[in-house]
Amino acid sequence: MTKITSVDLSQDLSPQIYESSNGEYIEYGTDDWKNTYPLFLIDLYQNSSTHAAIINSAADMIAGKDIIAEEGTSPENLAILNEFINNPNSSESLHDIVKKLALDFKLQGGYCINVIFSHDRTRISEIRHVPVEKVRSGIPNVLGRVTEYYVSADWNDVHNNPPQAIPSFNSNDRTHPSQLIYTGLYSPNLNSMFLPDYVAGVNWCLVDKMVADYHLNNIQSGFSGSHVINFNNGTPTRQEQKQLENSIKKKLTGVNGEKLLMTFTDQDVNTPEIHTLSSGDNHEQFISLQELLTQNILTSHRVTSPMLVGIKSDNGFGSNANELNDAFEIYNNTVIAPFQAHIKKTLDKILSVNGISNDIEFVKNTPITSKFDAETLKSVMTTDEIREELGLPALESNEVVTEDDVAKTNEFNSESPLDAFLSNYGEDMPEGYEVLSEDAADDESEDFNFETELNVQQVNLARVGSAYPNRKSNQDKTSKQDDNKNIYRVRYKYTGNSNPEREFCKKMMSSNKLYRKEDIIAMGSQAVNPGWGKGGADTYSIWKFKGGGACKHKWYRVILVQEGSRPKNSDVVITSTAAKSRGVKLPRNAQQVSVAPSDMPNKGFINK
Repeated sequence: MTKITSVDLSQDLSPQIYESSNGEYIEYGTDDWKNTYPLFLIDLYQNSSTHAAIINSAADMIAGKDIIAEEGTSPENLAILNEFINNPNSSESLHDIVKKLALDFKLQGGYCINVIFSHDRTRISEIRHVPVEKVRSGIPNVLGRVTEYYVSADWNDVHNNPPQAIPSFNSNDRTHPSQLIYTGLYSPNLNSMFLPDYVAGVNWCLVDKMVADYHLNNIQSGFSGSHVINFNNGTPTRQEQKQLENSIKKKLTGVNGEKLLMTFTDQDVNTPEIHTLSSGDNHEQFISLQELLTQNILTSHRVTSPMLVGIKSDNGFGSNANELNDAFEIYNNTVIAPFQAHIKKTLDKILSVNGISNDIEFVKNTPITSKFDAETLKSVMTTDEIREELGLPALESNEVVTEDDVAKTNEFNSESPLDAFLSNYGEDMPEGYEVLSEDAADDESEDFNFETELNVQQVNLARVGSAYPNRKSNQDKTSKQDDNKNIYRVRYKYTGNSNPEREFCKKMMSSNKLYRKEDIIAMGSQAVNPGWGKGGADTYSIWKFKGGGACKHKWYRVILVQEGSRPKNSDVVITSTAAKSRGVKLPRNAQQVSVAPSDMPNKGFINK
C-alpha cells in the first residue's frame, strides 16, 4: 500500500459576519475571528498589495491636502476655528486626526472620535482619534440607541485588557467629560457596527493574499515538485527515507535545481520509476487570475481608473491627463466626496457645541497639478504635440508657429501683465482707517459702485437721523470725489485656498493687497491670466471669474472707516447698500416724505 502524506490547501474564504450580545457589549466577528472582525480587515489590508494601494490612495483623497476655514467665516468665529484646526488636542492638528479617521473609514467602514469637554462643560476642549478595532458597541436601549461603548487595548485578551465603558456623545448630557462618537456607513443586517464599502470584494482580496503566499512558498521551500521517483522495493523507515532523499538531491540537483517528490511501495519490481510532473500552463493561469482579481478588487472599491490609485493598467482610462482628470472627477464625486461629507457632518456637530457651524472645508487632492514651462515643452515635444496639448489644430504644411502660440505654453513670464499690475496697483491698510466690515462680494454687480453708494446712503440717513455737521463728503458738492473726505472707503481683497496651485492665484494671494474695484475691472482687459477666457481667450472678467474655471478663490469686500468715527447707524447703511449691490430694489419713501406739509393738500392736516 502506498504511503501518502496529504497537505490540506483548502481555506475558508470570506467569513460570515455576525453580531451577538454577551450581556454588556456587542461581539462583532466570525467563527475564525471571534469578536475581532476589524482585525481580520487589517490583516487583509496588510497582506493584499492591490487592496492596500486602493485603501491608502482613497484615504489620502478623503483627507485631502488640508482642512481650512471656509470662505466667508465671520471674523469672530475665524480665530476660534483656526485654533481648533491647528490644535484640536495637545499633539495633533485637525488634519492629522482626519487622516486617521479617513483611513479607518475606508478600511473599516466607520471611525471613532473621543470627545473631551472642558472642566465647566461649556465647550469641547479637545478631540482624539480612537482606532475602530479597539471599540465595541454597548447593548442598544429599548429605543435602539447605543448609550455607551466599550474600549479594550486587545479584544483577544480581555482578561488582561478589561473593556472600559465610555458614554456615547450627547451634547445635552455632559455629565461625563469624556465621550465617544462611533459612526460610519449604514450596513444591512448589522444594528450597531459597520461594514466597509468594498465588503463584496473581500473574497478577491483573500485570493490576492493567497496567491502571494503561494508564490512565496514556492520560492522559499520549493513546494511544487517537478519529478516523482517511486521506489517499488518496500517502504523504509522515515529516517531511511530522509537519508535517501538527501543523497539523491545532493547528487542530482543544485541550488537552483529541480525539486523531487519521492514515494515508496511494496511491489515485486525493484527498479525505481521516475515520472515527470508537468506544470502545464500554470504561469498563464496565474497571469489571468491576477488580472481577474485586480479588476474585481478595483470594482468592489468603485475605482474608475487604476492610475488613480497607483495601479498600471492598459484598460479603461488611459494615462492622458484629460482622461485621468475625468476619471478623478467621477471617482471624487461618487466615492470620495460622500466620505468627506460624512466626516464633515461629524466635525460640524462637534464645532456646533463651541458655537461654530458649517465653517470647515477639505482642500481637494488632484492627480494633475503641475505645468511645464514653454522651454521644457519645446525641448521634448514636436510643434504638433504642443499644439494638441493646448487644444490647437495641427499646422498645415505651409504654416509656421507664431509667437502667440508659443506664449500659450507658459502661463506667466518674468514680465507678465499680472506682474506689472501687482507692481502698480494695490495698497496696504491705509493709515487712519480701521476695518468696519468684511463680507464676500459674491453677488455684487460688476457695475455697482459700492463706495459711492455707501457714502450717499450715509449722508442721506444722517440728514434724517444722527447729525454729523462737521463731516465732509463728496455729496457736499464742495469738491471733487476725494477719499479723505468720505466717511467710508471700500476695497477688495483676494481670498480663499491658502495653498493655491495656479500661478495667478499664487501671486494674488502672496501680494496680500487691497484693491479698488475699478482696478479689478481694468484687469479684465489685460492678459493677466491667459487661456482661461471663453474658448481659451487671454482676457475675461477677473471680477466675476477670478482665477478661472474651478477656482477656489473669491473677492472679499472690506469696508474701512476713519478711526474713531464709526457712525452709530453704519450697520443699517451697509446692509441696505449690500442689498442694492445685489440688484435688490429697496422700497421708495412715500411722496409726502419730500413735501413740506404746508404744500400738501389740506395743509398737511390728517382727516380723521
